[in-house]
Amino acid sequence: MIKHLLLDCLAAIFFITGCKAQPGNSFIQQKNDNTLLWQVSGNGLKHPSFLFGTFHLLCKDDIHFSRQLKNAIRASNEIYMELDMDDPSTMFSGIMYMNMNGGKKLEDLYTPVEYKKVQNYFADTLHMPLMLLQSAKPYFLVALLYPRMMNCASPVGVEEELVKIAKEDKKEIKGLETMQFQASVFDSIPYEWQAKELLKNIDSFPVYKNEFEKMVEMYKDQQLDSLKDMLSDSEFGSDKYEDLLLTNRNKNWVKQLKQIMPNESVFVAVGTGHLVGEFGLIRLLRKAEYKVTPLKNID
Repeated sequence: MIKHLLLDCLAAIFFITGCKAQPGNSFIQQKNDNTLLWQVSGNGLKHPSFLFGTFHLLCKDDIHFSRQLKNAIRASNEIYMELDMDDPSTMFSGIMYMNMNGGKKLEDLYTPVEYKKVQNYFADTLHMPLMLLQSAKPYFLVALLYPRMMNCASPVGVEEELVKIAKEDKKEIKGLETMQFQASVFDSIPYEWQAKELLKNIDSFPVYKNEFEKMVEMYKDQQLDSLKDMLSDSEFGSDKYEDLLLTNRNKNWVKQLKQIMPNESVFVAVGTGHLVGEFGLIRLLRKAEYKVTPLKNID
């Protein structure tokens, strides 16, 4: 599941652009699907809404937002992300819900040799004492490895940069999910399986780093088809819990959007992995009889 986690816990680069359209004017369409920015219209909507695919962390110098993307935000009434990134309680909730249920400890999930390997990696490579993270869900700990895949010392949150633009335009930020719900998803996945994934990430870190770098290049080029194929074909992927991590969440989001979009125009920014595939937002919205159009995203 490394690729889905990368798309949900990591970040990407916004080498994207657009036209100098003003809110209310038509947006320039893309001739093919190689874009991260999409317009949702039709099926009785009075005003279009927008989809944008993100990664969640990246080097600050690599984050660029196009004028057309900024105009899409400007033309929207509200911004929807996976979580309400404008609410201070979101981070607090993350701390509250990061621990495993039932008093489980990491040491319970490994053999003594395996646990020692994880413990040494956190101490020697991440410079974090594992004792302080004994109760954390292993998938949460996988995310701590990702900044080491990046070629900068201090990666920043792509969503945080989007929030800054939204605030400049005085747009309300809302979440499609709560931190409590996201934590419950990880509680539905056996902790033993999560622990194996953490160990696999540590053992195969150079391979995962190489895979991540390829993914970033695809994202920079906005090659959604290639990205979708990579998610499906990588030897390190696992579809075992795809329903929990992607499919069911996407269906729930579409259900919400069907209630929201008739009343207002919204800009939806979620991990790019949620856009693509048979049960991605693009295809699900089309099945719901909306017109989902690729927009030009290159200045």
